[in-house]
Amino acid sequence: MESTPTHREGRGGGPRSVTPAEKSQARQVSLRRIGRLFTDHRGPLAAVTAIIVASSVLAMASPFLLRTVIDRALPERDLTLLVWLVVGMVAVAGVTAALGVIQTWISTRVGQQVMHRLRTDVFAHLQRQSIAFFTRTRTGEVQSRITNDIGGMQSVVTSTATSIASNLTTVVATAVAMVALSWRLSLVSLVVLPPAILLTRKVAGLRRQITARRQRELADLNVTIEEGLSISGVQLSKTLGTGAALVDRFTASSARLVDLELRSELAGRWRMASMSIIFAAIPAVIYLSAGLPGTAGTLSIGTLVAFTALQGGLFRPLMGLLDVGVSLTASLALFARIFEYLDLPVEVDDPAQPVTIDPRRVRGHLRLDDVTFSYPGSDTAAVAGVTLDVPAGTSLALVGETGSGKSTLAALISRLHDPAAGRITIDGIDLRDLRLADLAAVVGVVSQETYLLHTTVRENLRYARPDATDAEIEDAARSAQIHDLIAGLPDGYDTVVGSRGHRFSGGEKQRLAIARTLLRDPRILVLDEATSALDTETERAVQRAFDVLAEGRTTITIAHRLSTVRDADQIAVVDHGRIVESGTHDSLLDRNGRYATLAV
Repeated sequence: MESTPTHREGRGGGPRSVTPAEKSQARQVSLRRIGRLFTDHRGPLAAVTAIIVASSVLAMASPFLLRTVIDRALPERDLTLLVWLVVGMVAVAGVTAALGVIQTWISTRVGQQVMHRLRTDVFAHLQRQSIAFFTRTRTGEVQSRITNDIGGMQSVVTSTATSIASNLTTVVATAVAMVALSWRLSLVSLVVLPPAILLTRKVAGLRRQITARRQRELADLNVTIEEGLSISGVQLSKTLGTGAALVDRFTASSARLVDLELRSELAGRWRMASMSIIFAAIPAVIYLSAGLPGTAGTLSIGTLVAFTALQGGLFRPLMGLLDVGVSLTASLALFARIFEYLDLPVEVDDPAQPVTIDPRRVRGHLRLDDVTFSYPGSDTAAVAGVTLDVPAGTSLALVGETGSGKSTLAALISRLHDPAAGRITIDGIDLRDLRLADLAAVVGVVSQETYLLHTTVRENLRYARPDATDAEIEDAARSAQIHDLIAGLPDGYDTVVGSRGHRFSGGEKQRLAIARTLLRDPRILVLDEATSALDTETERAVQRAFDVLAEGRTTITIAHRLSTVRDADQIAVVDHGRIVESGTHDSLLDRNGRYATLAV
């Protein structure tokens, strides 16, 4: 995420910057917080732990069976004992293998459920973020955190807990068995532990730093893909001839990622290789110790063979335990990035005690009282001291030059932002006292930038109201003067619109957006340059449809072409975020002020 400060907005004042201490706290990751992800899975984890302990303890029987084979069954030629010992060794292997399969199924299921919860929690929390967050954050960065970061945590989440329990239990059980066989040889074997732990801690720190850099590079790669391979991005690169430069940028980012991947995999490998050599040399030291004058003759051949088998079996779980520590430490960088998003404050959220309304009974009386708003990082107010009163069922037109604040007012009315001062009410209720879902049911917006989903026309329209019937969808399309065009397509309403609707022209996409909004039948309709891409004839047809649909509905229209707003009940001229004139079309022309200048 970019370094632009985030903001929280209070009811009684302007936006409050999130302090560096709060940002630092959001990045702190504790094992306790990670552990809380598994709180709802105590039962399955307890079962896994029990299975691990049982299989680890059961596996320790094999060396003792081996010792008995060598020291008794073979020398004494006791065939019955030998058969029972061999059956016992095969049974131990079979039971431990079966327990391993059960353990893997349970632990993987728990891990996947935790991953599912993380993904959905992050997605849901980001859905609650304000438009300001997505304005300052790269789309590829958001996608990378949900896919790459959470995906990178998968092995840790699904297997770390069981790996720790399994390896720890095996190490403890093996150590106990080794001491039971020979405490003297155990001291020789376990002397390698301190240097192993020390080296592992150093490797873990190095791996964590590399992992953090790798995930940032992955995010940059995602941004390049999202910007370079989208329809708009491809069109831009082809028209500007920047395809080669974009490929070079992608290649450089991918090359850096290759280097980081290699460094991540090879971090500390030479240290681990040294530990492998030491562990491989220990059996030779054990044989030497068994032959020294002080110990010669005190150990049976079976005990020596069983002990070396245990010692050899100790290396795998011990190194596995140390490797888990390295992986867990490295994965903290991924957890930090995920928790940073989960800890983001929600700037525009549902109220703690919302006012309950029935959207169908809302009259639609809209009022702005001394509303002021500034975009984060800007010293100039985009809207300053605006007061407007739009009675239910009437129309208001906002006109003015580009950048005057008209679209900002539309965004405030639909509560994409909250005002820093003043308030906006519908039927006397402050927008901040309404649930966002209720407000969305009351206020419908058709903006100048139309976004269509990569699915069929029917599903694009039904997105506004999932329970809409096919007949209602077609009625909305007729009202928006787009039904005949859709019906003439090869697959009609089942035609796929293409990525971001590029199958259609700008005017056709806007009419689809109008139909989608009308399908919800909002009491307040905000048209932000909704007819800007339409030709004159189509604009007139859509405007006639709007005139019919506006009856009994409060309508706020933003337009550059004054011909579309001359019949509005009131017209407000916006300049530098302020209302400089208001009245009807004729009265404003008579004043010969700013509106008259725009009308020329």
